[in-house]
Amino acid sequence: MTEWFTETLHPWLAQRLRIDRVLFRDKTEHQDLIIFENERFGRVLTLDGVVQTTEGDEFVYHEMLTHVPLMAHGNVRRVLIIGGGDGGMAREVLKHKAVEKLTMVEIDRGVVDMSREHLPSLSAGAFDDPRLDLVITDGAKFVAETAERFDVVIVDSTDPIGPGEVLFTAEFYANCKRCLTEGGIVVTQNGVPALQGSEVTNSYHRLGKSFADVGFYMAAVPTYQGGFMALGWATDDAAKRRHDATVIETRFAPLGIATRYYTPAIHQACFALPKFVLDLMK
Repeated sequence: MTEWFTETLHPWLAQRLRIDRVLFRDKTEHQDLIIFENERFGRVLTLDGVVQTTEGDEFVYHEMLTHVPLMAHGNVRRVLIIGGGDGGMAREVLKHKAVEKLTMVEIDRGVVDMSREHLPSLSAGAFDDPRLDLVITDGAKFVAETAERFDVVIVDSTDPIGPGEVLFTAEFYANCKRCLTEGGIVVTQNGVPALQGSEVTNSYHRLGKSFADVGFYMAAVPTYQGGFMALGWATDDAAKRRHDATVIETRFAPLGIATRYYTPAIHQACFALPKFVLDLMK
């Protein structure tokens, strides 16, 4: 009999992916973790009944949450990732040779270990890069206590349920601000606004308590059901999200980074928001 994975993120909408082969199924210290193969999307990682990433479309999310803030900043040396246990975000950050240190804070060692074993294409060697400092601890606790400072903070969290809930609070955002260098940027995973509009509204107001320039940009990830997803943006330097494509191209082209979704033109265009998303920010 064919086995299906049914996503349980919404009580009124279901997404099903066929399970062709289960690679890992168990409960870690913090979450229920399943890794399975699907003919169309390759290997799929799920936590607590929700798709986190797939080999087939992970590049969209990881490229956009990495290259947009790094290219907008223009002089990034130190980066902090909160979450990101599959290693895909680290892979994209470390493509930037100017990055001297990447600190990755993941609460669940099991996600890292199982991703390294069963989803090695996502990290593509990032966990072995000497610039990576992997810290297994609570991300909210880390930003509240660390003495380190970062040019970019990437919040690669689950949705605001379970262990990820604290990563959507005003206190957490304030502590992210505390960790930034002058002109630094915070970007966040903020769900699919057509289905999760409250995440946009809440994050907009909570980020606005700490940052002068707050907004969102968009990316289309096929297995994140419901249309374009919103990625949160916060900084005190409003000019950083207003570069035209020529400026970004001048910065990006010499790096020789191969991408499958991100381009300088996409970088500029992704900040144009649909009216209903703008309305969620009121």
